[in-house]
Amino acid sequence: MAAMGEIRVEAGPGTTLVRLVGEIDVALREQASLSMATALTADAPIVVDATEATFVDSSGIAFVMQMKRAADEARMDLSLRDPGRVLRDVLEMIGAGSLLRDADEVAAAV
Repeated sequence: MAAMGEIRVEAGPGTTLVRLVGEIDVALREQASLSMATALTADAPIVVDATEATFVDSSGIAFVMQMKRAADEARMDLSLRDPGRVLRDVLEMIGAGSLLRDADEVAAAV
């Protein structure tokens, strides 16, 4: 079964973007592992961008929470951009909404 989604890592000036595109589910497990390793080796704050995500299952939530934990351990900043609230609503339902700062609020404060 072909994946209906994608996780892309884009290194930019001063920020590493982890873009969640389409359906983020168990089919992307290998891609998630590679993306996490790539993002965490960059020396820049990480923004998980769920703007193009249409669906996120428990595997996608686990990916984001593992990335947050690893970023914290590496003393790296990680925030979430999720204007459609595909990911944020689920995080809030499980009591983890406050763990990830809103990337747009972080940018506005700078």
